[in-house]
Amino acid sequence: MCIFAGLASLECMRIIVGVCEAEYTGRLNATLPRAKRVLMIKADQSVLIFSELGSYKPLNWMAAPCTIHEVTADNNDDEDSVTRDDNNSESTEVENVKSDDDSSVGAGQSKRADKLEDPMAESAEPIVTLRVQAAKSDDQLVIRLFSKESDQTFDLGQDPGLVKDGVEAHLQKLLAEQIERIGEGATLVRREYPTPIGPVDIMAKNAQGENVAIEIKRHGGIDGVEQLTRYVTMLNKDPLLAPVHGMFAAQTITPQAQTLAQSRGFETLILPYDEMKEQPDSALTLF
Repeated sequence: MCIFAGLASLECMRIIVGVCEAEYTGRLNATLPRAKRVLMIKADQSVLIFSELGSYKPLNWMAAPCTIHEVTADNNDDEDSVTRDDNNSESTEVENVKSDDDSSVGAGQSKRADKLEDPMAESAEPIVTLRVQAAKSDDQLVIRLFSKESDQTFDLGQDPGLVKDGVEAHLQKLLAEQIERIGEGATLVRREYPTPIGPVDIMAKNAQGENVAIEIKRHGGIDGVEQLTRYVTMLNKDPLLAPVHGMFAAQTITPQAQTLAQSRGFETLILPYDEMKEQPDSALTLF
């Protein structure tokens, strides 16, 4: 169920289309001149401003936790606010919220004036001012709405979240189960092998019994090779482990990363994820 007061809504997604201008102050000062845009107010009280162009990235935004205050043209005082604290708990204060069927003369005149006045005119006054204050800093986003062509609230329900396929954890698990892909006779030592600077994805032994440190990426670039270099350098300082060879494994590897890996004596391995996940689990079964 959607519970909302003015522009600030709880447990809802609110979408507003209209002419607006915005000003952001705080760590970075920025302004958006007046234009027709889309405002998105999410259930966690995040506020985002979008234009027709620019792909998925908003022109400006304020992330939760934050406090939203609405000031209407009929009342210069804050009529309502929704506050979200550091623990994302919600409290609502609503004062003198006008109902949709408010038939007062003043309200009717105000609505007619909003429609008649050109929202792009310099003399136009905002019908709503939205002040969004960050909870953990002095950052503030002020949005002035001069018209509203659409104002809708949606209860989207519980979202299960994005389920990713082929992430590094999946690649690591599959390669550990199919460790002979790195070379015939190879055996697994362990996944997430600890080092003083963090765990390397897989430690294995080759057919000669020498250790092989394997760093896995979905898309291998130079940064991944540098990371593998640090692990191999650290591991080779341990006389009980040395010599430790390096292998850089990924679904795709850039030519630059290939060149850098070869120059440092590392092997590279392309991981065919679709093929690997179709291979039966090598674990022992009764039948």
